[in-house]
Amino acid sequence: MFGLADVNSFYASCEKVFRPDLRARPVVVLSNNDGCVIARSAEAKQLQIKMGMPWFQLKEIQFPEKVQVFSSNYELYASMSARVMSCLEELAPRVEQYSIDEMFLDLTGVEHSMDLEDFGRQLRQHVYDCTRLTIGVGAGPTKTLAKSAQWASKEWKQFRGVLALTRGNLQRTRKLLSLQPVEEIWGVGNRIARKLNVLGIRTALDLALTNPAFIRKNFSVVLERTVRELNGESCISLEEAPPTKQQIVCSRSFGEKITEYDSLRQAICQYAERASEKLRKERQYCRHISVFIKTSPFAVKEPYYGNVATEKLLTPTQDTRDIIAAATTALERIWKDGHRYAKAGVMLNDFTGSGVSQLQLFDERPPRPHSAELMKVLDGINHSGLGQVWFAGRGIAPAWQMKRDMLSPAYTTRWKDIPIARIS
Repeated sequence: MFGLADVNSFYASCEKVFRPDLRARPVVVLSNNDGCVIARSAEAKQLQIKMGMPWFQLKEIQFPEKVQVFSSNYELYASMSARVMSCLEELAPRVEQYSIDEMFLDLTGVEHSMDLEDFGRQLRQHVYDCTRLTIGVGAGPTKTLAKSAQWASKEWKQFRGVLALTRGNLQRTRKLLSLQPVEEIWGVGNRIARKLNVLGIRTALDLALTNPAFIRKNFSVVLERTVRELNGESCISLEEAPPTKQQIVCSRSFGEKITEYDSLRQAICQYAERASEKLRKERQYCRHISVFIKTSPFAVKEPYYGNVATEKLLTPTQDTRDIIAAATTALERIWKDGHRYAKAGVMLNDFTGSGVSQLQLFDERPPRPHSAELMKVLDGINHSGLGQVWFAGRGIAPAWQMKRDMLSPAYTTRWKDIPIARIS
């Protein structure tokens, strides 16, 4: 048996945890540069605030009650996610984190000792006691059915956030699948759903009753696997160790358009720093460093320009200094004066698990002495919460930084932002 735990309205719920005054009020969270709505509390959903609604439209609407708006606070969300996952690991024998707010659980044997829905309610209470975040829990004999059960636990209030689909109650499973639209099935997006609808497949039950060979021939082996999972045949196992990444990308849209080379170089330096940190977290080394830059394709009466350049290293590296040097070299090759750049990014490719390689006589970037030790100290300082160390090439508080005008404090990762409780 598999379980799936998912935090309700995760980003918005994280903002409410440290603001008791917002517990029953509508809250929305905006995307990068305060662009559009990417998260809504239950109260905001009741006001018909749609996902993707631009902020400039939202702020002009007069709602019956005030809507509290926040910029994306990724540091807070990552910290709260780690706390939730730690709580789930305490009660489940094996787990797989699926996303920032979702985790699959191995419930094998749990049903022999207690009712699965009782166990789900115990999970909910434990996470709430530790984090003040509410999760929904679904259980089923396959990952897909567990995901469907979790969807239903949110969709219908009578389940109170917990629903288990067991092999001994096939009628309940069929009933749920008959009410679940095909586009709500795990792994079935809107594009595939439209093709299925043309064939008369509109619900999860319709898909479950379709011949798997027909689905494989007309769609893919992935969708065939989904059909088998809906019928209780487990085809997707629990991945305790996430697969190694094949690429790392760090990119942002700028808060203000960039017209000066030095400003864009600062941005590339910062993105290279972040990408290098992610690379070391994956315990990987890379050989290819790519940089892309682009202007806005929506700018009126401005010529569009976008380009990418790649530097190939003879010796794989995870040293931030090497990656910054390669990224700035690539930038020099594609920079053009006279444009207003809206976005840029750094991509790392061609990974290896070791920094060992055959040195060459003409290699311009030989391995740096004590590189691993220096990077370990750098990451240790930056992850300590006590302060940050960065390379001077990224500048200090540049104007192009991502706009987050409504950013909440870093309640859990910065000492000066820790809430203070006063007893009156």
